[in-house]
Amino acid sequence: MILTVTLNAALDITYTVPALTPHASHRVREVRERPGGKGLNVARVLAALGHESVVTGFAGGPVGAVLRDLLAPLAPHDALVPIAGTSRRTLAVVDDASGDTTQLNEAGPTVSPAEWAAFLSSYDSLLREARAVALCGSLPPGIHVGAYAQLVRRAHAADVPVLLDTSGEPLRRGIAARPDLVKPNADELARLTGSREPLRAARDARRRGAHTVVASLGPDGVLAATPEGVWQATPPAPVKGNPTGAGDSAVAGLLSGLVERLPWPERLARAVALSAATVLAPAAGEFDAVAYEDLLPRIAVTERVAAA
Repeated sequence: MILTVTLNAALDITYTVPALTPHASHRVREVRERPGGKGLNVARVLAALGHESVVTGFAGGPVGAVLRDLLAPLAPHDALVPIAGTSRRTLAVVDDASGDTTQLNEAGPTVSPAEWAAFLSSYDSLLREARAVALCGSLPPGIHVGAYAQLVRRAHAADVPVLLDTSGEPLRRGIAARPDLVKPNADELARLTGSREPLRAARDARRRGAHTVVASLGPDGVLAATPEGVWQATPPAPVKGNPTGAGDSAVAGLLSGLVERLPWPERLARAVALSAATVLAPAAGEFDAVAYEDLLPRIAVTERVAAA
């Protein structure tokens, strides 16, 4: 199985309105609720691709109960650790007129030292059965900034490859623990390295400890700096829709390619096709399967240089 970690899981609420206008009242055309947080989105896409997936992290309070109720009929297995605090909500407002999405994210509940210790015990047990692990998203209050570095080291001790998808200081600390793969977006990579040139920044991130860096470039696809070489994968054309969760679907593509031992060009094509197909889907954690099958053979993957 593939394990995904979402320390700050959320109940994702998506509102669709005809047009979003500041300082105005809006009639909501459609409301969707989904179990959310980056790792839960990744696990749902992995399950749709046919991979057994398990989600862990924290869930608590009435919001956490709704989140777990919504997760129960879905394919990923629920191994979330209960906490006393109430799980956060994220609100996405989709503007039908422009296709743009406005995102509002709560900070999340405070996690106690005892709850963190309970999570670590569960995490170590789950690693025994995992073929790969993804560490995804923000840290809730109460969790130390080096938490992901700690989890990377525990995965390595269990001989499990680990992907890290976070930002800011948790990313900086996590990279120093030498994860097998990091997947920042271009802005996160620039903040980490100080360079706005993606290839230079990706190489810098590798020098800081990441074994491989796959940088999301938005509508321009992804850039991968690996020990075997550097590739860029690009969709045939930009797609309009709700981009929430597109990066999480790319992570699912990379993880599934890892456990299937696909060559890098195939992994990257899958990641980009899934990401674009997620923009066309109504909510995060889903992708348009027809669009995915159509896009996959049309993703252009080019080798930028012989070695990273």
